[in-house]
Amino acid sequence: MRKFIKIVVFLLIAVGAFAAYSYASGPSIAQFKTLGEKYDVKILRDTWGVPHIFGKRDADTAFGLAYAHAEDDMPTILESLLAARGQIASVQGKDGAPIDFMVNLLRVWDDINAKYEKDLSPETRAVCEAYADGLNFYAAKHPSEVPRRLLPFTGKDVVAGFVFKGPFFYGLDKTVQDLFGPERKHKVSEKNPATAAAEFLYDDLEIGSNTSAVSPKRSADGSTFLNINSHQPWEGPVAWYEAHMHSEEGWDIVGGTFPGAPLILHGHNRDLGWAHTVNHPDLIDIYVLEMNPDNPNQYKFDGQWKDLEERTAHIKVKIWGPISWTVKRPVYWSVYGPTLKQDHGVYAIRYANIGDIRQVEQWYRMGKSKNLGEWMDAMKMQSIASLNCGYADREGNIMYLYNAKFPKRAEGYNWLEYLPGNTSETLWTEFYGEDACPQILNPNCGFVYNSNNTPFRATALDEDKKESDFSKTMGIETHMSNRGLRAFELLNGDTSITEEEFNAYKYDRAYSTESEMAEGWKKIAEAPAPDDPIIKEALDVWKKWDLQTNPENTSAAICVLTMGSGSDNDVKADDVAKTFELMKSNAIALKEAHGKIDVPWSEVNRLKRGETNIGLGGGPDILHAVYGSRVTNGKLEGLEKGQLTGRAGDCYVLIATWDKDGKVHSRSIHQYGSATVRKESKHYADQAPLFCKRELKPVWLDEAEIRQHLEKEYKPGEELN
Repeated sequence: MRKFIKIVVFLLIAVGAFAAYSYASGPSIAQFKTLGEKYDVKILRDTWGVPHIFGKRDADTAFGLAYAHAEDDMPTILESLLAARGQIASVQGKDGAPIDFMVNLLRVWDDINAKYEKDLSPETRAVCEAYADGLNFYAAKHPSEVPRRLLPFTGKDVVAGFVFKGPFFYGLDKTVQDLFGPERKHKVSEKNPATAAAEFLYDDLEIGSNTSAVSPKRSADGSTFLNINSHQPWEGPVAWYEAHMHSEEGWDIVGGTFPGAPLILHGHNRDLGWAHTVNHPDLIDIYVLEMNPDNPNQYKFDGQWKDLEERTAHIKVKIWGPISWTVKRPVYWSVYGPTLKQDHGVYAIRYANIGDIRQVEQWYRMGKSKNLGEWMDAMKMQSIASLNCGYADREGNIMYLYNAKFPKRAEGYNWLEYLPGNTSETLWTEFYGEDACPQILNPNCGFVYNSNNTPFRATALDEDKKESDFSKTMGIETHMSNRGLRAFELLNGDTSITEEEFNAYKYDRAYSTESEMAEGWKKIAEAPAPDDPIIKEALDVWKKWDLQTNPENTSAAICVLTMGSGSDNDVKADDVAKTFELMKSNAIALKEAHGKIDVPWSEVNRLKRGETNIGLGGGPDILHAVYGSRVTNGKLEGLEKGQLTGRAGDCYVLIATWDKDGKVHSRSIHQYGSATVRKESKHYADQAPLFCKRELKPVWLDEAEIRQHLEKEYKPGEELN
């Protein structure tokens, strides 16, 4: 027994030694400790902990942003950069291996190494490299947070994050995942002159977003309003972080950014602003290759056999502690792009911005733009291959743009199915320009909106674009979300909108009477009820619902939990029996937790953060969107003491106003606070009470005003003295 104990102790010591080595091995951190002398920047934290970074050059400001964000969330930044490197499995283990495989499959680093110097401007490279320096400097000052073996971070690491993650916003990850199923997911389209693409089915309401803009034509006092309201997960690598960046080279912008990004991704400067919402254009195609029966590495293309390019991906996977294992997997490439061999076929993948590394360049130019013309010039780059844009500026211009880099495809195929991979006819190489995308500039009605709904509903009905004017090969969605319906009803119904009303519309908590939710609710309310006392009791509560999700609503809980989009059991109204079964399960769960079915919605719908536990309104596909724990097999998954924990939806909200003289002011809120992972910080959840009350805090842009609300000021590194 003693011998066994000695062995265990020895192993524990060895593991500890290896772990210490992983943090101590690598480049000397001394080389990074002097980086602070290279950059002229100061960080001003306001009373909410929001960083205002003032630098002499744009690069100085990017250095300061990296340091400030690392103070609040270095673990997530590290995760983001390692994922883009293809090294996340070395830290997370086997769960990260698919990500590393994707980086190799897509040849992310081939493109970056070949094009970094050629395709990116010196100014953009300087910003990316300064951001990487800011992370290296932070790591040198906080050596326990970043293993030295992972250093240094580089500008290429920063660019890789954009290149790798960008296509996920229009569904590349899910499309590739489908290829790993047990059988072929779609049939192969045959060419038929009468073929038209099937209607795109949109089923992801969680990673959504809202934007709306009102011009002086419709505002009560000649102002221009812009709602910047992306719906993201509340934690993780695509959770928003608020920052203000100011340089003497003309960068002066506030808004939201993601871990690992060296700039603002959407927000506003003094002259203009924009918001993003997720759209779902068809920008990805899967080709089924015709393989040579005598050579498994050859495929037919235009009547000739071509060789697949083959490489070996070396994926380092953490096994336990410091112990890892390198897994080798073949990766292939065809004339179409990345290629996978599966039991049910060999598939090639092609997507819109394959090989493009300029996403960060485009966002940089957008943020530096001073007017609509400059901003549109940046959009014409089309390096950001998807994402709707809502736009407004100091001159009173407003715009909705269905941004998408549409391939020019051959007519006659159903491009939402798989394609024959043996002909150059299906190999697209050209794209429509930005001017071919659905867009509405300065409509006469004075408002535009988007809530992940079809671009053919974006303003007043008589000014909307027509679906028939766009090729079916573009695969543009045609659905209407509840949020889109409500945005139209509110903006269209008010011809003189005040700033207070615009803010209130953003926080609307109703389902439209035209929504799928309302139709389903009505069908269940009118259906013959089963002879079950619990269902009858629940149905009495159900019938009293007014389609609202305000905190005090006593019918929202049973209705939203049963019919709510965003659950694994999203019950459609045509399945009445199943809906009643789920209603009963939810009623039982509510009675067990709260003693009644008609419990106020805020007692169920909760924001939880450390010791903070607050009730709130809103719900799935509501303009004030909140997505809580999922419903699985009739059970409230994640239910704790009868409460659902919010996990996505409304998060960082920024509402900007340009008055009739063109001067901007704005207000914002974050669902938690600026210290996104630092539990010990007072800013870990200090904004949550305001968020739950649907209140906004002021955004300060002028240095003098910031100093009136100053918590601390320091140069990176000096805060440790």
